[in-house]
Amino acid sequence: MIDTDQKLEAFLPRLRAAEWVALDTEADSLHAYPEKLCLLQLSFASVDELVDPLAAMKLVPLFAEFQRHEMLMHGADYDLRLLLRHCDFVPTAIFDTMLAARLLGFAQFGLTSLVAQLLDVKLEKGPQKANWARRPLTPRMEAYALNDSHYLKPLADILRAQLTEKGRLPWHRESCARLIADSTQIQSPDPDLQWRVKGSHQLRPGELAVLRELWHWREAEAIAANKPPFFVLSPDVMVNLAVAALTGRSLEEVMPRHLSPRRRRGISKATEKGLAVEQPPSPLRHHTRRQSEAERKRLRELIRRRDQSAAELALDPTLIASRSTLIELAQDWENHQGNLMQWQRALLQA
Repeated sequence: MIDTDQKLEAFLPRLRAAEWVALDTEADSLHAYPEKLCLLQLSFASVDELVDPLAAMKLVPLFAEFQRHEMLMHGADYDLRLLLRHCDFVPTAIFDTMLAARLLGFAQFGLTSLVAQLLDVKLEKGPQKANWARRPLTPRMEAYALNDSHYLKPLADILRAQLTEKGRLPWHRESCARLIADSTQIQSPDPDLQWRVKGSHQLRPGELAVLRELWHWREAEAIAANKPPFFVLSPDVMVNLAVAALTGRSLEEVMPRHLSPRRRRGISKATEKGLAVEQPPSPLRHHTRRQSEAERKRLRELIRRRDQSAAELALDPTLIASRSTLIELAQDWENHQGNLMQWQRALLQA
């Protein structure tokens, strides 16, 4: 594993000479909060290597070399967000093997499935939920991690050839460019939305005020304990606590038994704070605009075109356009067609 500046400096000339580079990442989102980028897996030519971003190294030269290559990746959206957030890195170009498989109509497009189907290799799934922040890694963890990048080049070669044969390689290039653009946009969380956990849409304003305070308490606890928030308190328990607080039911009946006395006191204080809020938040109202008859007619036609094209091409229809996108296009094609990629627009206009 590369975990010192000296090792990285010795490695970079080999990377610089590579004709292609495959990349994958591992994080500790199931074990820490906030999550950390814990591992980079690289493959090129006859090289498979691990890079430790947790070590005290300067990674800028490594990412500068990445910029010179089209990076082979699989299901890159999560990796791209991780690399942007922790390393301020955005690749110049990628070849996403998952996206390629979907554009070819594969029903099973996970890495393990594709490697089995196209390369006749069975990969182990075991350590995928391991704590990737642990050091040293076990030999099993190392082998699992390296497999994630090792097979991307032969996969990409097969999928690229099939995309070319079907005339869909330009679709893939455009889709990968859109994926980079969409996955590397920095968006600040909406303070009025981030605390609205699953099930909160059923709550009344007073209950929402309690839920909001419970969420802030849980967030602070998760950061202090370096544990994912759901380990502190699950969303369904938070909703039940909010309801109990407004109905007079004992909070002790709702709290999980494993909670420490300190956390029980924290929940009680957060609940009291929520009950004291003078202007509680309002439930979210989703206002649906009533379609005109002309819009409904255009929507039916767009759905027909999409589904016909998807059936002829053996594609998932939502790859061409989601229903929400079609509704927007039926309302105002000119204003919303820019949200489509060229190949999507061509199929809908056919």
